[in-house]
Amino acid sequence: MIFTRLVSAALLLLPLAATAQTIQVSKDNRTIAITTTDEAEAPADCAKVNIGFTTYGPDQDATYADASKTSNAIMDALHAAGIKPEAIESTEQNLSAIDDNDKARYAKGIRFQASQGWVVTTSADSAASVLHIAITSGANNSGNISWELADDSALGAEAASKALNHARAIADRMAKGLNAHLGPFVYASNQEPERHVDLFSNGGGRPLPMMKASVKPLAIRPDKISRSATVYAVFSIE
Repeated sequence: MIFTRLVSAALLLLPLAATAQTIQVSKDNRTIAITTTDEAEAPADCAKVNIGFTTYGPDQDATYADASKTSNAIMDALHAAGIKPEAIESTEQNLSAIDDNDKARYAKGIRFQASQGWVVTTSADSAASVLHIAITSGANNSGNISWELADDSALGAEAASKALNHARAIADRMAKGLNAHLGPFVYASNQEPERHVDLFSNGGGRPLPMMKASVKPLAIRPDKISRSATVYAVFSIE
């Protein structure tokens, strides 16, 4: 009988949806529940470029003066390139004494270090130029890039739509296997996990030397952003 087959199908599907909704199996509840996951992808159109520098000196005043010079040189270069102040966010700034365990620097008379960092929000196409300008201006501890989408919700909605269509196709095949017809859509829920990608980083190691302005920017290509959505959908059958 169709009802007997339907009960078996529903019982197989219930564990997948236990956290979403409890289906009461009875002769009055002729439904098929499906859980599917799908993905949508698009090129990143926004980038958050991490830039910064570390400098060393023999005493606090000299180290701070050098850090101030480097800091303002980087900011002046970014502003001259058309980067707006509101697109630049300070992330850290530090002036501290060097531990005497750093024997190599201690032997050279270095006693202090200063560091500063920022995140610059720009278009994906401009990420390489922003990084290049910063590094050639003294940002010797730079490189981490987070690729994003200006409209992230649209990609999530696309993934959810694909997953729902996938669920409907599976439900339709199951209904035909039960010698029934797929009826109206009853219920759905979805979950979209977040994903961030880091392309390039100095990793907090030894600061890189200042690059010459004549050096070409790095060949950087924006990453593709993907969003997945898991949809739990319930369809009636007739």
